[in-house]
Amino acid sequence: MWDKRFFFEQYYANRKLNDIQASIKSFEKIYLNSQGNPSALQKLEQDFYRVNNTWITTLDSNGNLKSPTDFFIEVKLEGSPNNQELSNTVIRSSLYNLVDTKVAADETSPIQAGKRVAIMAIKKKAAYIPIKVQDENSGIYWGNELILKQIDDITLKYKYMNGSIALLSGTVSKIQLPDRNDASSLASTNPLFMEKIKEFQARLLLDEKKPHMAFKRTIDLTQNNVKYRLFINPIQDRRGSTVYVFSMASLQPVDEAVQMLKDYYGYLVGLTMLLILLVSFYYSKKIAQPLLQINGTTEKIAKLDFSELVPITSADEIGDLSQNINRLSRTLHSYIEKLQQDIEKEKQLEKTRKEFISSVSHELKTPLSVMKGCISILKDGVAYHKRKYYFEAMEKEIDKMDLLIVDMLELAKFESGTYSMRMDVFEIDKVLEQVCEQLSLEIKQKKLHVHLQLASVEVIANQLRIEQVITNFMTNAIRYTPERERIYIATVEEGELVKVSVENKGVQISETQLEKVWDRFYRGDTSRQRAQGGTGLGLAISKKILELHNVPYGAENTKDGVLFYFYLHKRFYPE
Repeated sequence: MWDKRFFFEQYYANRKLNDIQASIKSFEKIYLNSQGNPSALQKLEQDFYRVNNTWITTLDSNGNLKSPTDFFIEVKLEGSPNNQELSNTVIRSSLYNLVDTKVAADETSPIQAGKRVAIMAIKKKAAYIPIKVQDENSGIYWGNELILKQIDDITLKYKYMNGSIALLSGTVSKIQLPDRNDASSLASTNPLFMEKIKEFQARLLLDEKKPHMAFKRTIDLTQNNVKYRLFINPIQDRRGSTVYVFSMASLQPVDEAVQMLKDYYGYLVGLTMLLILLVSFYYSKKIAQPLLQINGTTEKIAKLDFSELVPITSADEIGDLSQNINRLSRTLHSYIEKLQQDIEKEKQLEKTRKEFISSVSHELKTPLSVMKGCISILKDGVAYHKRKYYFEAMEKEIDKMDLLIVDMLELAKFESGTYSMRMDVFEIDKVLEQVCEQLSLEIKQKKLHVHLQLASVEVIANQLRIEQVITNFMTNAIRYTPERERIYIATVEEGELVKVSVENKGVQISETQLEKVWDRFYRGDTSRQRAQGGTGLGLAISKKILELHNVPYGAENTKDGVLFYFYLHKRFYPE
């Protein structure tokens, strides 16, 4: 068992470290493509930590943090007998390796802009890398203690004389601190990580012979009983300068996983046995449960309840049976729905027939009574001198009966549900002008004034039936408009629709009767309607025609009249 635990620990640790190394390689490629953009590099480091739970940063060839631009100091140097060439030169250095951000942000710190400071720097080629910045008055300094501890007085004197270490002085011209002590460098938030960076810088700067050999590529360390692995990879940027990718991974999750395995080994055995029992129970129910579901669904299908389908989609014989039952259910459901629709249609036709017979019986009763009275008078020889009058009265009633029967047959056709409306493309303004021309005689007889406000618009509708609707609206307006009054006919475009309206002035309809005007045989004034020859079906037929076009329509009172309107779909041409 212990061998297995050891194998698990080694396997888990190696896999974690291999994954981290692969992520570091990807980090290096992305870094080289970022062209040194500080904000992009900062986000890259944060994303790497979030994904791998591993600290990572980049160091320049002198071991300073490369990405931050929010924590540095600039000092204007003064000349010295040994370094006159540095007079009035400004030296800039990152402060992350020298001091904590909170210490630097302390307002009581003597190192401020405008203060004189002494700088100890290591000279590498033509560059000076500050390792200590000290206030000349108070003696307080910021520095890399790990480097300073390795420089004793003798070595310092030797290196100073040799020119490897320079002592400089000047005035702080600028000091940049992070906003609200919130450093942009993720590395600065981990003291242990920063300590290892400083150690690496110490080895890098103090080993003058082979700086690349001053470190190992991977370093194992333990801090507070927690194991860590350091990764140090040198790479060359686009300018040929050496950049170090420095990362630190915690191996604590590996130790915790191994310890958990030790503590819960007995529980794992028990849990495994329980899982075996559950799996056995699951597979024992895998066959019985689907059959029970299939049985319940088929019982509902037998009762013509098709609301439930078998939810089994397994790729086996039971799954195939379930899909076949579902197909059968959907097929039966569609056939039964179609049968129900046919039955409803037959019911509607039967209702239409009954209403038609009832309406015909009622409407034919009056003209038949008139004709019967006239025949009786002529038969008895009463008022023989008026026989021409009675014959004309009967002829007039026969014409009314003929018109009534034609209208009722047409209305029954529309109400049957079997009539198909064929669509045409035509200009609505021309149709309105044509209807007005056809009714010009009736208009002149009542001395009416017709005002046309028409827009030339092509519409999509059945031209013959729309002419019938307009004729019914116009006839109705002429019939009820007093003599010498006005009728307004207009078309107004409203988006994809065009509104056609007929308004007659001089008379209104009560609000309680407005909705009833569309009913068959409805007459607001029975005696007047019959005397003027109407059948009471014109608006009912118009209603059915407009409903078959699936467009809005209506009637409403205006200030001094009644307005009937309907909408039609405009024709659009592709651009």
